[in-house]
Amino acid sequence: MNPATATGTISLLTQLSRVVYRRATEDVIGMRLKQLIALDHLRDNESCLQQGLGQMLMLDPNNCVLLLNELDESGYVERHRDPEDRRRHIVEITPTGLEALATAEHKLETLEDEVLDGLNGPERSQLHDLLAKALGGSKAA
Repeated sequence: MNPATATGTISLLTQLSRVVYRRATEDVIGMRLKQLIALDHLRDNESCLQQGLGQMLMLDPNNCVLLLNELDESGYVERHRDPEDRRRHIVEITPTGLEALATAEHKLETLEDEVLDGLNGPERSQLHDLLAKALGGSKAA
């Protein structure tokens, strides 16, 4: 499909997402994109329940555990039992995880520059703001 003739915004967003996902490999950014998103969420929220992280990432509980096992083995996160409910786990990002996230984000910025090369600075800023606004609206619904 030619992006210039695509009719739907969702179609264009899906295509753009695929381009980013294909290019943002572990070799390029130093971790998988899903790991980066999880670490980004943990940095912004200091800690969260394992179940809530899985819901945010749209992962079933088993796949969330597998992702957290990888992040834990790399030293990027720590899991602790919730003192209020011992059945739940609290997940926190470590200093090593913060460093790895910063490195990956820097590499992702370079990739973003390549993918969004057709947009100037104000257009990129506007795109970011519009996508954040749309995402915020979809979470409220």
